[in-house]
Amino acid sequence: MTSSSSAVQEERRFPSLVKLMLFSLIGILFFFVPVTIKGVSTIPLDHMVSWLRSEATGAVGIYALVLIVAGGVYPFVSGSWNRNLTSRVFSLLKLLGVVVGFMAYFEIGPALLFSKDMLPFLFHKLVIPVGLIVPIGAVFLAFLIGYGLLELVGVLVQPIMRPVWKTPGRSAIDAVASFVGSYSIGLLITNRVYKAGGYSAKEAAIIATGFSTVSATFMVIVAKTLGLMDIWNLYFWSTLIVSFAVTAIHVRLWPLAGMDNHAAQPEPVAQPGNRFNHALSEGIKVAESAEPLLKSVATNVREGVLMAMGILPSILSVGLIGLLVAKYTPLFDILGYLFYPFAWLAQMPEPLVLAKATASGLAEMFLPALLMTQADVVSRFVIAVVSVSSILFFSATIPCVLSTDIPLSVRQMVVIWFQRTALSILLAAPFAFYAAGQMASGG
Repeated sequence: MTSSSSAVQEERRFPSLVKLMLFSLIGILFFFVPVTIKGVSTIPLDHMVSWLRSEATGAVGIYALVLIVAGGVYPFVSGSWNRNLTSRVFSLLKLLGVVVGFMAYFEIGPALLFSKDMLPFLFHKLVIPVGLIVPIGAVFLAFLIGYGLLELVGVLVQPIMRPVWKTPGRSAIDAVASFVGSYSIGLLITNRVYKAGGYSAKEAAIIATGFSTVSATFMVIVAKTLGLMDIWNLYFWSTLIVSFAVTAIHVRLWPLAGMDNHAAQPEPVAQPGNRFNHALSEGIKVAESAEPLLKSVATNVREGVLMAMGILPSILSVGLIGLLVAKYTPLFDILGYLFYPFAWLAQMPEPLVLAKATASGLAEMFLPALLMTQADVVSRFVIAVVSVSSILFFSATIPCVLSTDIPLSVRQMVVIWFQRTALSILLAAPFAFYAAGQMASGG
């Protein structure tokens, strides 16, 4: 290639490089850079949601109720409710969520449901923030995941994917997309690649159960519920480290270790060269071919609204059932004893209380946070990490995995949930004690 043609090529690449850098920085700013406004230091996304809640108190309740109703009827309008038994069960639970939503908004129903730790907490402290933050967060996810940053990061981490997580290099993008985007997007990508022969059954199962966490926007809600926004970055990066470390361990345990590991299309061997330049080149390619910003934002908002519609009714129905079970039955207390040895080994201040709250995460990932709002800082931090890193729960991710072609049974996923939860308690503990020190010192 002549120097003149190379110069022309570089000139053509420059606008895409600027787009990659500028849009990625905007996404990073809104999700990861704390800003102090009126004495409150938190990320800009959280400031926006807090401002909306304070300035439009009545409207946000109606908005949440509209999303709940839309989410409850959507499976029946789209026809997805009748795909299989799981779809039918969860579609009925969403209808129950609509009923509960009306009860919460109009304050109609048995008195026991309206104690401050029941429906009022679910609706005002969880449903409304989630209903706001998921669509608004989707706007800025367009900057973070749509213009090459994921591909750049994916290429950089490819060399460690196979040795550490037993998955091909191409899964790096999948893993990061799931963590910062959403489990539904991650599972969609994983299922497509698996059906095309790009992943073996084992690789697809590892990605689905090891990387498909709830998104960064949901993590904000968990952190707010547990009073951890002052140390948001510590919480986010600790959760990422713990989640991926747990995955590195549980892929070597049953049931994942024994699954079929033959992919129809083996990954090509990477050519030697400057990896950063290659990563940058891949990022620029994506930025160059990316949709116009407004179209990308519109697409992300649509997906965010659909996700909020799907999740809000489930939070209300499964969440309320879980809270009632936790308060009036010994089920989670009994399950909690399975995690007591791990909480004790991790030197938790109240190991049995934490263990019992942790067990409720199998029903709904927010339940442990709801049950631990008054706990000490160490326990709140561990619960916040474990809620995300355990990944699997019945109100959303388990039925999502069952709706794909990935060959995982409910029994296998419950075993994986137990493995991930127990390991997460142990690995999150050192970060929790450090976080407690930081909060005590005001750092």
